[in-house]
Amino acid sequence: MAMPADPETDAVRLREAMADAVAQGGVLVDPAWRAAVEAVPRHRFVPGFYLPADERDGQGLTVWKPVTAELDYGRWLAAAYSDTTLITQFDGEEPDWKAPVVRSGGAPTSSSTLPSLVVRMWADSEVAEGHTVLEIGTGTGYSTALACERLDSGDVTSIEVDPRRLEAAADALYGCGYTPTLAVADGLYGYWPEARFDRIVAACSFRSVPPALLAQTRPGGKILLTLSGWIYGYARVLLTVAEDGTAEGALLPGAVSFMAVRTHAAPAFGNPAHWAAGLPDKPRPAQHGPERLMAATDEAHHLRFLVQCGVPNAQLITVGEVVHLVDVVSGSAATLTSGDGGWDVCEGGPVRLWERVEGILDAFDAAGRPGPETFVLRVCHGRQLLQHPKMPGLLLPNQTYTGL
Repeated sequence: MAMPADPETDAVRLREAMADAVAQGGVLVDPAWRAAVEAVPRHRFVPGFYLPADERDGQGLTVWKPVTAELDYGRWLAAAYSDTTLITQFDGEEPDWKAPVVRSGGAPTSSSTLPSLVVRMWADSEVAEGHTVLEIGTGTGYSTALACERLDSGDVTSIEVDPRRLEAAADALYGCGYTPTLAVADGLYGYWPEARFDRIVAACSFRSVPPALLAQTRPGGKILLTLSGWIYGYARVLLTVAEDGTAEGALLPGAVSFMAVRTHAAPAFGNPAHWAAGLPDKPRPAQHGPERLMAATDEAHHLRFLVQCGVPNAQLITVGEVVHLVDVVSGSAATLTSGDGGWDVCEGGPVRLWERVEGILDAFDAAGRPGPETFVLRVCHGRQLLQHPKMPGLLLPNQTYTGL
């Protein structure tokens, strides 16, 4: 399809339509955020991206097809203004968008998050005019541009661990007239040169709250981030930082997932059969089956987060009819197999992994199956405790950072 002389003309109409679609989801309550969505040209930040094909390859992997203005102008512009996450990078490898190729499989490592979630994150952080903001995870720069449009470029700092991603984002931001402070930096350590901030918002997920972020937030300031783990449970939390450097906040409702900060990604676990081979021969009946964690429901999503707080170094893998729980840190493992009367479990190592999972599920049921918004996270002097009035506290993984 031939490209029109001025694609900006089509983009205006599509931005308005996208704002309408996002507003229907109840996100664009603040008129200032709607104005930002209608003003920022998202297509400038996504010159190329990948969309999944209908078919899979011979190994069952997702086939990802590149989309650019040169390949298909109409599809590119329509997708840029859809409320959809657009994958822009796999496995940390920057694509050549002048000659992009079809991909099979791979782990997404950068994207332009769906606009409704971007706005939701900014709005949930309770950011307002005059606030100084640190954004962790510049990505394509679209989210940064919305913040600059809503606030002022001089109040926005955005950091990105990937220098090639940041360079592309900087070109797009400066080309649109936005001039935030940009830096290549690891989000685990925040960005001291511009601290302290009124708001810190992360567009990636962490296993626990990085201590540097608390130290770089003004008393009374807020941190909004997503907590995740190796069982792929997620929870968003809005923390308020106190004068003494501690923080507290409730989990927010709604399942939201972000790519994990790269140093918090799950490690390779090896061959599950090797782990199973060292387990006792005699199984026991499981009090709870793994389907409670693996169901496609909001409660299962919430339970995965609670469970991974109890077994923070475990990974859940299904091979055929067998479910494996493997802990590469302690060397513990458990396998669950389904039979006529339910599930049987074998477990070994210093940590009885499934026994811990069952304890959390029992406590969850006894508490009346409480939702995420009933839990409070307290961060105090290196200890991070998730609490509920009717459940025992759950510790988040302890993270140590050099120099803190």
